[in-house]
Amino acid sequence: MKKLILIILAMVGLTACGQDMENVQEAVYVNITALQAKEIMDSEEGFIILDTRTREEYEESHIPGAILIPYDEILEKAEGVLTDKDQLILVYCRSGRRSKLAAQDLVKLGYTNIKEFGGIIDWPYEVE
Repeated sequence: MKKLILIILAMVGLTACGQDMENVQEAVYVNITALQAKEIMDSEEGFIILDTRTREEYEESHIPGAILIPYDEILEKAEGVLTDKDQLILVYCRSGRRSKLAAQDLVKLGYTNIKEFGGIIDWPYEVE
């Protein structure tokens, strides 16, 4: 009898957890094109442009206004630099691989408005 009660309680608990999980929406980042990123930069305010390359790459050239947090330092530094987790953050790197990893890490940290637009090698607009 005790085993039956424990099994029933376990099943009720698992079912309740499953129902709760249906209502939870998984946080994700959005891939956009360089053109879409440029349109946001030209028409909106209050966003951050995040360069996830190395310091050397950043110093060589970067998108005007971009801040640097190398992709492999996102988990350690993002929350100290990017204080508003709901702020729009436009993420790029050289080719798109590191920016995708950085965007995934930002989502893991609880950031909710991440748009990843690939690499600077595909950026046909101004750099400094």
